[in-house]
Amino acid sequence: MSDAPKVTSRPGSGPPHLPERAWWRELVEIAALFVAVGLAHLLATLLGHQEPGPVVLVGLGVALIAGAAVHRWLGHRRLQDRRPAGRAARRDKAARRDKAALPGESGRGMTLWRIRMRVVERPGRLATVAGAFGRLGCNILALHIAPTGGGAITPAGCDALDEFVIEAPRDLAPQVLAAALTEAGGHDVVIVPARVTDLTDPGVQALVLAQRVGDDPARLPEALGELLRAPDVEWRRPGDTVDDDAEPNTTMVVSVSPDRALLVRRPELPFTPTEAARAAALAASAAHARYHSG
Repeated sequence: MSDAPKVTSRPGSGPPHLPERAWWRELVEIAALFVAVGLAHLLATLLGHQEPGPVVLVGLGVALIAGAAVHRWLGHRRLQDRRPAGRAARRDKAARRDKAALPGESGRGMTLWRIRMRVVERPGRLATVAGAFGRLGCNILALHIAPTGGGAITPAGCDALDEFVIEAPRDLAPQVLAAALTEAGGHDVVIVPARVTDLTDPGVQALVLAQRVGDDPARLPEALGELLRAPDVEWRRPGDTVDDDAEPNTTMVVSVSPDRALLVRRPELPFTPTEAARAAALAASAAHARYHSG
């Protein structure tokens, strides 16, 4: 193997850079040669010759050496001045690259929330709510709007129920988010953790689950839990008691047959009339498949 130095080149950087001696080194060597010749001639002159040549050669060599030294010193100073700016530019570039690699504009990592609140259906109200999300660095991934049915169901006079699935900065506290939405016009704001499955369109999901229970009615409890995002679904018979200490609208009884029903619990998020209608339709689909099969 050869001990010669390896020469490499990077794409777009032009031809390979060959190691060369700096021009100032060549200049110093020439100056040293002049000084040596001048000293030799000066020695000869001191021994008996009288000529101005040696003094000129020595002076020229000293001047060249001094000029090369000054040029090298100035070049070193310019290099030192450029290094901090180069390091800062590299740090900025690395920071921009790291920021682009992280999810979310803030680069702090994001988390999913499911948010439900009552709002007044007025022009510009949804834009105000969206602006509150934007100011906190949140991104709206899904939105469902359902009418609440009138003042009898909503004493505050609100007539729409908005449900959002958003991604928010990981360090954004739910209390801060709820306060901002309340200020933007939301009422009874409820915030719970969301899952990726919450982004599925409810109508499409209902059709898929109806096909599932049509093929196998025994899978109705599983399908109801998936449809309503409810962690607890169990069979009940007429006369069985229901939890009295549960939060309002967090339990729902879905009738399947005259002698059987399903009790569905979702403690963190109350059920809506729309969800109750979907659950009843799914149960009816299972009952129809059970009694009309074969």
